[in-house]
Amino acid sequence: MTLFYDARGNIYGVVSPAYLRNQGVDVPEHAGLAASTRKAWTPSAIAAECGWGALPHAADAKAHRCDGLLVGPFQAAPPFDVLIVNTDGSLAERSGNGLTIFAQALTDQGLMTQGCELRVHHDNVHTASPLATHVEPAVNEQVAGFWLALGQPAFGPSAVAACGIEPITMGHREFSHVAALAAINPQWAHSQFVRVGNPHCVTLAEHAGALPDNQSMHQSALFDPLQAIAFAPPVGRGQPCVAGVNLQWAARSSGNRVIARVFERGEGPTASSGTSAIAVACAAWRAGWVEAGEVAVVMPGGTAPVRLQGQAEILLSVSLFGTAQRQT
Repeated sequence: MTLFYDARGNIYGVVSPAYLRNQGVDVPEHAGLAASTRKAWTPSAIAAECGWGALPHAADAKAHRCDGLLVGPFQAAPPFDVLIVNTDGSLAERSGNGLTIFAQALTDQGLMTQGCELRVHHDNVHTASPLATHVEPAVNEQVAGFWLALGQPAFGPSAVAACGIEPITMGHREFSHVAALAAINPQWAHSQFVRVGNPHCVTLAEHAGALPDNQSMHQSALFDPLQAIAFAPPVGRGQPCVAGVNLQWAARSSGNRVIARVFERGEGPTASSGTSAIAVACAAWRAGWVEAGEVAVVMPGGTAPVRLQGQAEILLSVSLFGTAQRQT
């Protein structure tokens, strides 16, 4: 059966390949083959497992009751392979909340008793597959969860294969000007591209009032132009990134805190996103808003603790702490 988990407002269904096959969904037995043939089976998997029903409260204003499916594991011992299936049938290269949920599901099944590697398979030719993340059970501020080590971030248009981007300065630092975002709102003129396995475009706002709210992003007047930017063709335009890009907006708060909003590629507005929290923290560090160390990224679904390990002007590694609870 499919088990649903919540991580800071992100809800994913966790389902084994064997169960999907028993339901008539033709998922290959090997994760790599499942990723390369995803167009043949992900639409039926989403239709079967993500429709409305048991969790009507879980996805307010969404077309589905969850943010996607975590298909796996494909083996009974670590390292564990998994596919992250968006509700449009596409595959994500990485999801911080999704991997937190998957780690919790593996723990609940007795498969994960210590730190191990989770390997996400996908079909984006611009990023290596599988993409590995080391997950370690941990306690943060007396809350049990997991630290996810996501490696070293990369910055700039080239890191996310963005085209047609103009440089723009903010203070003494160079950022990117995404004309399509600035056309929607002139206050969205300064953005920072970040890759943490998957691609992100973080727009830096001068104040929290310039951030879009999730209710507005669900309405077609804002949803449609953001979808055109964020989603890959044929749903979106694939500009500036041919494979699509996750959109975030960030505003400075007090101390090492940043306020954020998220519009996910392949999904739309969401209460939170783990890799988006990482990208926001990295962009805030790049802008000089926060220092290396622990950064709190505040989203509608909750606050994500992020660790930035830096040396001089370089970020060496980033990690995300997360918890997940099973939905009944």
